Amino acid sequence: MLYGQVANFKTNSNIPIEKIPIALNTYLKKSIRIQKAEEVDDRFHSRFNCKEKTYRYVINNSEYGTAIYRNLEYCFPGKLNIKAMQKASRYFEGEHDFKAFKSSGTSSKSSIRIIYKAKVIEQGNRIYIELTGNGFLYNMVRIISGTLLEVGIGKIKPEEIPKIIESKDREKAGKTLPPQGLYLVEVKYQ
Repeated sequence: MLYGQVANFKTNSNIPIEKIPIALNTYLKKSIRIQKAEEVDDRFHSRFNCKEKTYRYVINNSEYGTAIYRNLEYCFPGKLNIKAMQKASRYFEGEHDFKAFKSSGTSSKSSIRIIYKAKVIEQGNRIYIELTGNGFLYNMVRIISGTLLEVGIGKIKPEEIPKIIESKDREKAGKTLPPQGLYLVEVKYQ
């Protein structure tokens, strides 16, 4: 699967646009690949012109995890109530003040965001938490994922999510899950 990282830069290069990925990939680590390049308006900014983003958090829900993916997913060996997590995820949808789901040190002036879709998908031993919204606060996806994990173990009831959102109190939400497992899947500009 390709993931949706987008970057922009200005250049005076004479390299044809379709050859830019080839040229850049020769200088990048093998773990970073440029898939496509296109010319955009000078006013375009890959971060600030974004209209919608989809993030995925991957949880390996097996007893031992895997050696190959250990740095690419969060391993949680305990039993999870996936149906409760799915029910709880729907409470995040809509426009809310997500102050309870942001890390301290966030520079955003407003913590109001819109979540268009929130879902929890179970595929074998992997749990995928996918959030699509107009923007996200610092660590917001990892905190929502940690909160849904706590729903899965029965520490938080799905029906408590609206109260946690309304409280705007970081202490009431779940823990911040580690960065391995977090992926930016898609970015839309229109």
